[in-house]
Amino acid sequence: MNSKIQQFDFVQKRKPFFLVSAAIIAVGIVFMLLFGLNLGVDFQSGTNLDIQVEGNALTVDEASQIFADAGFEGTSPTVGGSDSNRVTNRFAEVLNNDQTTTIIETFEAKFGEGTVSYEENTVDAVMAKELSLKAIYAVSVASIFIILYVTIRFEWRFALAAILAIVHDAMIVISIFAIFRFEINLVFIAAILTIIGYSINDTIVIFDRIRENVSKTKKLKTFHDLATIVNNSIMQTLARSINTAVTVIFAAGCLLVLGSPAIKVFSLAILIGLISGAYSSIFIASPIWLEFKKNSINKPKKSTTEV
Repeated sequence: MNSKIQQFDFVQKRKPFFLVSAAIIAVGIVFMLLFGLNLGVDFQSGTNLDIQVEGNALTVDEASQIFADAGFEGTSPTVGGSDSNRVTNRFAEVLNNDQTTTIIETFEAKFGEGTVSYEENTVDAVMAKELSLKAIYAVSVASIFIILYVTIRFEWRFALAAILAIVHDAMIVISIFAIFRFEINLVFIAAILTIIGYSINDTIVIFDRIRENVSKTKKLKTFHDLATIVNNSIMQTLARSINTAVTVIFAAGCLLVLGSPAIKVFSLAILIGLISGAYSSIFIASPIWLEFKKNSINKPKKSTTEV
């Protein structure tokens, strides 16, 4: 087993890995163009109603019927909580006080007065647009500072490869959410920013080993020389990358399975992003840097060890 791992040529297999990622992202883009993203109430106007019924367990069918009795047919409530007594429903329109009161009174008529508590979150069209723009700004600013740091710390080729790997990870998560119609809300944006931080940290470890190995090499005359350094660098950091990935993926998996419904979106996005981040750090980022670097190894007046 170890000999097979040691003989694995990451550089030679880079194009199939590129194609796999491109295929997932392409399918995701098609779904986004055809069906759009399943945006939560944070990014479009509407009301999210979270209702808890003390001492009573509900099913989805029972909850749907209660909303129908209140005049809201065709909704898709979800039931959660440790005792299945928490109902969450999203409305595309902004509910007024009378509509909310009608829903709560219908629940109380079913389960008894004083047994129902609720939390209402409403976002109008202006706020939804503002939240969308701020989410884009947050991701953009994080990416810009990452580019600046890696450029100063390493070189522009590393920075460009790192940012493409980050975009890859974000697009993989967005594509999966688009394909399976998972909801996208502000918690999802927090997950994307967390994924960016994890991915760049894992990638930088490999980049630092590549830079160190390049500095030890007197001359890089051919593409094979450069590919050998990339393969060796990945292999030297592979155990660390795998151990880190397994640890964080296990933790994210536990959050997804055992966590409350309120963090399901975050946990799912984190789990997908961590897997994608571990994958891109090994199979995407370094090969992309190699593609950029290979054009400079035979150029005169350029130091072959300058990274």
